[in-house]
Amino acid sequence: MNAYTELFGGVKPLVGMIHLRPLPGSPRGGELDDAVAAAQADAEVLTGAGVDGMILENFGDAPFAKDRVPAVTVAAMTVVARELRRDHNVPLGINVLRNDAESALSIATVTNADFIRVNVHVGAVVADQGVIEGKARETLLLRKHLGSAVLLFADVRVKHARPLGAAEPVSQSGDDLATEARDVYRRGLADALILSGVATGAPADPSDFRRVKSALPRAPLLVGSGVDADNLEEFWPVADGMIVGSSLKKSGDPGQPVDPVLAREVFTAASRLRRAPERSVREG
Repeated sequence: MNAYTELFGGVKPLVGMIHLRPLPGSPRGGELDDAVAAAQADAEVLTGAGVDGMILENFGDAPFAKDRVPAVTVAAMTVVARELRRDHNVPLGINVLRNDAESALSIATVTNADFIRVNVHVGAVVADQGVIEGKARETLLLRKHLGSAVLLFADVRVKHARPLGAAEPVSQSGDDLATEARDVYRRGLADALILSGVATGAPADPSDFRRVKSALPRAPLLVGSGVDADNLEEFWPVADGMIVGSSLKKSGDPGQPVDPVLAREVFTAASRLRRAPERSVREG
């Protein structure tokens, strides 16, 4: 049993997003107490619906810092993460946008969170923040230095970005997708991979998952965007987990609270699929 499977108890997890409200020090400003209360409310709905894990993300801080975030952001996210860790007994992940793996790993380590998400772990992309470069070596050395058991979930072709040097947005189905995934997993030593659509809430392509799974059958692979109750069944045979966020919000707006009805619909669909015989990843 690998660390990913052990973390989620052998089930194919649904991991719910907690999109934080603007934090102190962000361009739109914000009150820490409001952010904590909103995060706790979302966590209550998610755990009540049966979520298998959660990711805490400073989504409300846009426009995001390209790499290192201010110290006040680290302090605020640590407070929220500690509250969630204390009150909810499901695996917790940290994502510090846009690409501050050092802060995410530090927050996760001191709050006993379980994993981090890194948007650009290897290579470089052009995003709305400019050129973002992966720092796989530095992140892994920090984890070793801290003696941390926090797992590292890394995106392959993260949304809202394109690989550096690409003249046009690259199709997720491009011939080099499997090669990029191999680099993240085998050379970047990520513990799990995330594959998304082109933007927040945009659906991914199940054929891309079959492609990556064929190249890396042992690598845990999660859907990073666009999963809802209607398309969950398409991804179930080809993915090892699903991150759900915008689809649990009214009108798909990530700035809205988690809707209990939408959350129940997605998690009920997942429960039904867990009871059904698993289909081959080569279907389709």
